[in-house]
Amino acid sequence: MATVKLTDRAVLAARSDNGKRRELWDSNAPGLCLRISESGKKVWIYRYRTEDGRQPRMTLGPYSPAFGLAEARAAANRLKVNVQDGKDPAGERRQRIAKARAQPLKTFNDLADAYFSACESGYWRPRNKKKKPKTILDERKLLNRHIKRPFGALRVEEIDKATIKQLLRGMLDRGIRVQTNRTHALIRQVFSYAVSEERVPINPASAIKPMADERPRERVLNDAELKAFWAALESPAGLRKPARKGSAETVAIYVGRPMAICVQLCAILLQRRTEIAGMMIDEVNLEGAVWTIPGERMKGSRTHIVYLPPRSVELIREAMALAKERYGDDVAAVFPGGHDETHGIRPDSVTHTMRDIIAALGLKNASPHDLRRTGATNMVSERLRFAPFIVSQVLGHSSDTGGAAAVTLAHYALYNYATEKRGALEAWEKLLLEIVGEKNPPLQLRRAAATAAASERFADGSQATLPPPAHDPIFRAQVVREVEHLIEDHGAESSLAELAERAQRSLDGPGSASLDPSEQALWRSVVVELRRRSIRAV
Repeated sequence: MATVKLTDRAVLAARSDNGKRRELWDSNAPGLCLRISESGKKVWIYRYRTEDGRQPRMTLGPYSPAFGLAEARAAANRLKVNVQDGKDPAGERRQRIAKARAQPLKTFNDLADAYFSACESGYWRPRNKKKKPKTILDERKLLNRHIKRPFGALRVEEIDKATIKQLLRGMLDRGIRVQTNRTHALIRQVFSYAVSEERVPINPASAIKPMADERPRERVLNDAELKAFWAALESPAGLRKPARKGSAETVAIYVGRPMAICVQLCAILLQRRTEIAGMMIDEVNLEGAVWTIPGERMKGSRTHIVYLPPRSVELIREAMALAKERYGDDVAAVFPGGHDETHGIRPDSVTHTMRDIIAALGLKNASPHDLRRTGATNMVSERLRFAPFIVSQVLGHSSDTGGAAAVTLAHYALYNYATEKRGALEAWEKLLLEIVGEKNPPLQLRRAAATAAASERFADGSQATLPPPAHDPIFRAQVVREVEHLIEDHGAESSLAELAERAQRSLDGPGSASLDPSEQALWRSVVVELRRRSIRAV
């Protein structure tokens, strides 16, 4: 193999040998070769000898003014060092190319598809639990709306911290705020999956802080708004909303009776719109006034029991009758979807209906979740004065432990606060119906009979009120409320035992003669509850 002393001028002037490939080996850099193809294209080649005696060739790159003789010699010298260390540069390059070609997750679209498949199968469990179908559906919508177009065709390696920031800042510039943070979270989750699959070494989205400020909504409907809204649900005919925001032109809105009932139940039961819209007939026991929501439909993935107050039972029974009238007796959902009676209506339909009614009434924007907040606010306010922990139990907040260790409630203290939850929801329903003008709903008489309204005639003809049974949920809830009031008003200066003694002295005093039997039973139970808490505190 003849060598020549290559110069910049010789390289520039080199031509093929009468249309045949020609190789010029550099005497100053052993192994470096300028190859001129039949067509005259010039390429730098480097040949070396491996430890096992092979002499592979490795292409350095095409000749150009930017990659001339000096650059080729420098590249050859770097490879020479690697060869002396026992490496095989050409073999390593072939392995990298083969690995890249065999890599199924080349683009972000490929990675996202693999991520969703892993989530659906349960193979990828970010928080040690399988993602709900609804969560996956929402994430797919987010991907298609904000991520797929700018990122989909990019190779995974091309997406870095700066690229992600550029996407998120562009969303903020367009006035998109909360969805910006959701988009960031989804990109972070997809790359977390990529790290677990060893597709990338680090997650480029993990070091980026949330870019949009998220302020929790504080919308609570006042009594006048609740009354107007409830009246519109009862008689929605003639409702019209602005055709466009700020427009004087209006369009009619249609609210079917099943949808109106669904929204009314959102206001009474204070459960999430997804849970109410997806209510199934086999989940509801109307005779026992109990609705059992399975864990797979709950946000916290734990079975949640809702104790139905009287008006809600009446509404659910009406919704079931309407569903069976339209779809037959085998219908599965209380609020069946238009094309599939085995599933409930879409949750966003509930939101759209409420938004339309609120717009037609000219009220400030409100959502089904605001109804949930309105009920909870009234429960803990001076109107009903339920403990926040009990309200959390009503709402299905599995993370609220009331100050106890999470492991205690999860594995040991399995009491589900049935009495307190039923009493809280019945008290809220009664207040709500008073606000909206339904003071005597038909089914409310059933529970009223179990409390102070129960009476019998004595032998002498006098009328006396029977004390309610101690196990009655409304009575029990009233006892708990009175105890909480006493602790709140006098707990700072008196112990539980002292409060119990004060209440007992009041019962034994002459003033107790003015109390009817029902009130006496209430205060006797208050004394017992205070003493029980005093013993537990010790």
